[in-house]
Amino acid sequence: MVTASRPGLRERKKQRTRDALLHAALELFLAQGYERTTVDEITETVDVSQRTFFRYFAGKEEAVFFAQSVMESHFVEAVRQRPPLEAPLEALRQATLEVWDGLGEVVGQIIPAELHLHTCRLIESTPALLATQLRRSAELEEELARVIAEREGLDVDTDPRPRVAVAVFCGALRVTKRLWSCGDDTSPASIRELTVRYLDAVRPTLAEKWRTE
Repeated sequence: MVTASRPGLRERKKQRTRDALLHAALELFLAQGYERTTVDEITETVDVSQRTFFRYFAGKEEAVFFAQSVMESHFVEAVRQRPPLEAPLEALRQATLEVWDGLGEVVGQIIPAELHLHTCRLIESTPALLATQLRRSAELEEELARVIAEREGLDVDTDPRPRVAVAVFCGALRVTKRLWSCGDDTSPASIRELTVRYLDAVRPTLAEKWRTE
């Protein structure tokens, strides 16, 4: 029984070290800027070696996007688990709100939700990180398109609808995040409300005529 408990204890210790490094890194990035913060400063804050940092993260960039990767994984899985007869855009919308509603539970196990949201703003205002964000978004869109195609029984490489639907949906999310990043309210409720507003505008905006003449 004692022997069986040891791996769990070791794993929890590793997780605590990883989370401490992540917390310190994000706090430093927010306080003095991503580019100006060094790995040495992060490790000194936690009182571990540089080697320990690289045991958990490939570099500073991976630390920035770590919590976001966790959120994205939950989002993709939430889309997969939506009712099979739910329309694609509705499945994406409901999965998004489900993830936002569970933000504290998902991210809070790693870092405070507020710290994660401030990091989202940091990404939007840091050119090098924003470029990485766009690349990652393209990869996420492709994964989501394949999930939607699978749900609908379609071939994503011959039917354009899954990629088009996901592109429209993710475009609305990018607009939402950019506007939220420029606002004064950094709360989870604020970005959720803005997300609902823009996602609710997607379907009628695309379906109706825009000309008023």
